[in-house]
Amino acid sequence: MEKGYVEQTLDTRQKALAINLDKTIYGSFAEIGAGQEIARNFFMAGAASGTIAKSLSAYDMQMSDAIYGKRPGRYVCKPRLIQMMDHEYSRVTNTLGASYPEKRFFALCDTVETINYSQTNQSHGWMGVRFQSKPGGEFNDFIIHIRLLNRDGLQQQQAIGVMGVNLLYGCYYMSHDPQGILKSLKDNLQSGRIEVDMVHVSGPAFKGVDNRLLSLFLVKSGMAEACMFGPNDEPIHPTEVLYKKDILALRGRFRPVTHVHLDMLKNGLYQFEKELAARPGAGKSDIVVITELTLKDLSGEEGIDEQDFLDRVDILTSLGQYVLISSFLEYFKLVPFLTRYNTGSQIALVLGANTLINIFNDKYYRNLNGGLLESFGTLFHRDVRLYLYPYKFGNEIINTGNMMIPPKYENLYKHLIDNQRIVDFENYDAQNLSVFSHKVLEKIKNNEMEWEGMVPPIVARIIKENSLFSYRNPNAKKIKIRDENLGGK
Repeated sequence: MEKGYVEQTLDTRQKALAINLDKTIYGSFAEIGAGQEIARNFFMAGAASGTIAKSLSAYDMQMSDAIYGKRPGRYVCKPRLIQMMDHEYSRVTNTLGASYPEKRFFALCDTVETINYSQTNQSHGWMGVRFQSKPGGEFNDFIIHIRLLNRDGLQQQQAIGVMGVNLLYGCYYMSHDPQGILKSLKDNLQSGRIEVDMVHVSGPAFKGVDNRLLSLFLVKSGMAEACMFGPNDEPIHPTEVLYKKDILALRGRFRPVTHVHLDMLKNGLYQFEKELAARPGAGKSDIVVITELTLKDLSGEEGIDEQDFLDRVDILTSLGQYVLISSFLEYFKLVPFLTRYNTGSQIALVLGANTLINIFNDKYYRNLNGGLLESFGTLFHRDVRLYLYPYKFGNEIINTGNMMIPPKYENLYKHLIDNQRIVDFENYDAQNLSVFSHKVLEKIKNNEMEWEGMVPPIVARIIKENSLFSYRNPNAKKIKIRDENLGGK
């Protein structure tokens, strides 16, 4: 590159025109919910006949069902997007494949909910491209979930149009760099207009790409507050898991998972189910258990070790857990995120007594005008419960009764206790109170075999057979372990 040369981002028209002038790229656009904003950019750029085989918008639900098949429940969801991509890609390749053997076909689809007139809804959508890297080749998928942050419908539509052009351009000209594609989604959009909080890629163009690392990139880069993985290790959007569900969440480093973690989840879940069942008019509870890793918990002296991140996620998902990776340093930021997806449901957070001490520390709230009181107003929003797991300090077991709280917050603490916002665990295994993750990690590194008795057998097996956390096993062979009978719902 010549000295003084500055690489410039192509504007939306330039990207659309580049695709239009590429005689090998040809396909269909199907857009529901935000108008024909993506296709319009290609029409406006000129030479669109070289790119657009078909463009449609099936707004009416009956018409949409007639084209893509009936969809029970929500229409703005990943299954509907997949239905659209399946139909549109098959239609264009089956109809035109034999006539245009030199073409690389695509189907770009989205199903979006833009802001309503009263501005009372959550604006979001699913967008995906199914495309061929070479003529006649296997298809690839690049799927994202987006949040539209503008509070104006026209601005949201315009953002969708720009993002769609960026996505299609990235898939054809940047498929070697999926992180680059994600970064490019914000090209020609001002900061704060969109959030991309789920990504899934597949196909030969993305061979060897780990979707979990792409999700981690979204959080690290600030494109998303948090991303989620299911027990099958695949990225999953919170709407697919949390919608109309009660939530029990446990934050931790999980380096490694110990008997304490599973005891907190098992007895916390039992206590939450019991509490929900005792409420007037309660039916059968439907609880989702989430384990949360924060960027801070993943960071070491040299930043985030991606392999260490994958190892921890592997262990948690092998235990049947849903895993949330978040940028939430403070606990109170987790609650609005969870309530965004399950309005009207109940939330319980499981934490150790030593962690509660930190929650009452003013230093974490210096950037809030209302300080700790403002954070607590968010943390305990909508009857959120904190289940307090005891902490052993010397020979004393610390719980709500003997917790050392700063004197100026003693009345607030008493109010939370009296109103059962902070409650002790009813049951716990006292033998686990001497188990600490950092001590387990030290024993693993020092090759002291006592650590095996401090973790669940399957966790010990995964660590040994995969040489995790500096475990020394020269005969180890990397494997994938799955136990469907453990943990989670």
